[in-house]
Amino acid sequence: MTLNEAKEKLAALQQKTAAFGHAMGVIYYDGVTAAPKGVADNRAQTLGILSQEMYELSTGKDTVELLDFLDANKDGLDRNEKRQVQLLLKDIRQMQKIPKDEYIAFQKLMVESDDVWHKAKETNDWKLFEPILEKVFDFHKKIAAWCAPEKKPYDYWLDRYEEGLTMERCEAFFATLREHIVPLLKKVQEKPQLDNSVLFGNFPAAEQEKFSYDLMKLIGLDLDRVGLATTEHPFTTSLGSHLDERITTHYYENDFSNSMYSVVHEGGHALYDTGGARELAYTVLDCGVSMGIHESQSRFYENIIGRSRAFCEYVFPMAQKYFPQLKDRTVDEFYRAVNRAEPGLIRIEADELTYALHIMVRYELEKRVFAGEIEVRDLPREWNRLYKEYLGVDVPDDKRGVLQDSHWAGGNIGYFPSYALGSAYGAQYLRKMKETVDVDACVRAGNFKPINDWLRERIWQYGSLMTPAEVFQNAVGEPFDPTVFTDYLEKKYGELYGL
Repeated sequence: MTLNEAKEKLAALQQKTAAFGHAMGVIYYDGVTAAPKGVADNRAQTLGILSQEMYELSTGKDTVELLDFLDANKDGLDRNEKRQVQLLLKDIRQMQKIPKDEYIAFQKLMVESDDVWHKAKETNDWKLFEPILEKVFDFHKKIAAWCAPEKKPYDYWLDRYEEGLTMERCEAFFATLREHIVPLLKKVQEKPQLDNSVLFGNFPAAEQEKFSYDLMKLIGLDLDRVGLATTEHPFTTSLGSHLDERITTHYYENDFSNSMYSVVHEGGHALYDTGGARELAYTVLDCGVSMGIHESQSRFYENIIGRSRAFCEYVFPMAQKYFPQLKDRTVDEFYRAVNRAEPGLIRIEADELTYALHIMVRYELEKRVFAGEIEVRDLPREWNRLYKEYLGVDVPDDKRGVLQDSHWAGGNIGYFPSYALGSAYGAQYLRKMKETVDVDACVRAGNFKPINDWLRERIWQYGSLMTPAEVFQNAVGEPFDPTVFTDYLEKKYGELYGL
């Protein structure tokens, strides 16, 4: 086999795996958006078979020999090809450590778990979800033991979502946030609360949907390539490549801001995914490099841009077009309402200041389950205790407590710290971006092109070509410093609350 022949086979392999990913992604997306409630078994059967095919393709003798050959001849590969081989070999080495029947069983479990979670949340029935969540955590422990016996199991999963992340790094990061956020929140709570009544009323879902499409166009999404649907829990997914992207939201007719910020958040994910260079399509590089970098895009758009005064000045008149009851309300009322800092129950509704506390609760619970300090059956009790300790709120039911997020049901254990990291990354992006872009002027004019161009040039276009640390360094030219984020919070909330 010549090197050129091997390169052609490498491209064909990735196109085939992308096709499997596309098919499996469409089936999953249909399952959580449009499929009837009683067809999960059929979906699990199909995904089980496709997972087996994917496993055999990825770990088969021909694939391993091809990648070993390319790795041995990497001096003849370009930068993209070297990274493709590196990532594919890394994934294969991981997958080879998982017995095939266990890998297939895990894929089926994820379908079943997601289906049961939807029913459990809808009916506020923790006991329905508890047995299957036990299986999910047990499987994660087994996979970590197979793939990285030298690591602590939770460190393995943290690293899977954010390369290089460990419990030690999380502890230091969260300690910095606590040191600044807790006293700042205490000062805020001593001040008169901001009025948020402008957000509540009767906002028909049909009008919210029209507003959602306007928001998607405003931030620069191509509606020919990015679709919108509704789900219980909003998410974003790429179907096969960055050329086909889907986002979802959930409409609450008594509060238009909930879906509004979901759309902007998921839109940030979609901008990152669709901003990859064209030559990355149908390769292993055609995706965001980590969940921390991914969440830095969504949290940047949702909060740093989306809750800025400049954004509110542009968007509120748009909202008034769809919701006549807002005609006598002001931009300042809206800006203050969407930045109200108040400990609450629901993570995705949390303000910028208290959001990290929601993440810390989930981090503590995951860490302790992996360490054997608590069992899955203890999660509701411990969830409620930590919400009281960290946020000072009483959890009235499991639907608004331990059942609120879809992540555990989908097997995304170790993911949550990425949200807090992403928020902190975004503050440094803003500081660097402002050196060359008048961000507020662009947003006030509804012109997101300079902002998107800056992010595309430094982050989006590379997909997974670089490591997360390299991407961050490329964007801001300096090491990560969480105090940039806490400084941003102290300045913003100091002004809002007159501290």
